[in-house]
Amino acid sequence: MPTPFPPYEPHGPEDEELDEGRGPRLREIPFRMLVPNLITVLAICAGMTGIRLAFENRFEMAVAMVLIAAFLDGIDGRVARLLKAQSKFGAQMDSLADIVNFGVAPALVLYVFILDQARSFGWIAAIVFAVAAGLRLARFNVISETTAKSAWQSYYFVGVPAPAGAMLVLLPIYLGFLGMPIDKSTGFIAAAYTMFIGFLLVSRVPVFSGKGSSGGVRRDLVMPFILAAVVYVSLLMSFTWETLTLTALGYLVSLPFGARAWSRKYGPMSRLKTQQDAADSGSDAGEDPKD
Repeated sequence: MPTPFPPYEPHGPEDEELDEGRGPRLREIPFRMLVPNLITVLAICAGMTGIRLAFENRFEMAVAMVLIAAFLDGIDGRVARLLKAQSKFGAQMDSLADIVNFGVAPALVLYVFILDQARSFGWIAAIVFAVAAGLRLARFNVISETTAKSAWQSYYFVGVPAPAGAMLVLLPIYLGFLGMPIDKSTGFIAAAYTMFIGFLLVSRVPVFSGKGSSGGVRRDLVMPFILAAVVYVSLLMSFTWETLTLTALGYLVSLPFGARAWSRKYGPMSRLKTQQDAADSGSDAGEDPKD
């Protein structure tokens, strides 16, 4: 029985399936193809709910919803690859959802909580962050579709990734829950910090991603790894805002070290070392063996 809804085409309509004047024929889609899209939709719902809760001054739940949205938006692609359910439709939908979950939702929640203390400057900061998140995601999509990539792009992001940016930009809220006063002065400081995180998103700072690693854990480190994960989750559940604050600060502190590691291995320091090694080997080859 025909329905009034257009058929779901995960990879777009195929020419051989077009019927004159009637559009693509309906066909069954495996449920596994829908799971990643459902996760993306749930992420959008969580992000939008976080905005609503912020306007209702229920900030703890609002932050939780934004972080849940970021988590769901971060795993939908991995679930798609695990289920072999990648599709063009899902990729486009995920990109659009990222702007809401990593850009708009954190900016609005932060504005309602503290940036409004800075008036127009705070609103400008929220806009800057949301636009920066959109630009970061657009650049990521372009880089992902590029066939010619540098070797270091398998190990590093170009700029802070949008999910991490959403976690970082909420740092003033974590501090507010820990007792930081919410007034005009802290509002201006939070606005400046928000624009700083937006700059990190669109910058060319190399950020270690870990995606190029083997993905395995040494056998003798499996148990400590599991215990460390349990301890972190336990701390997150018991001391939520303290743990999130330390996580955000730790991530910020790690950025210069990641950039320095990139420079040593792939950047100017690496090229300088290569030239120096070549010069040393050349001088050694030119030495008289009788000396």
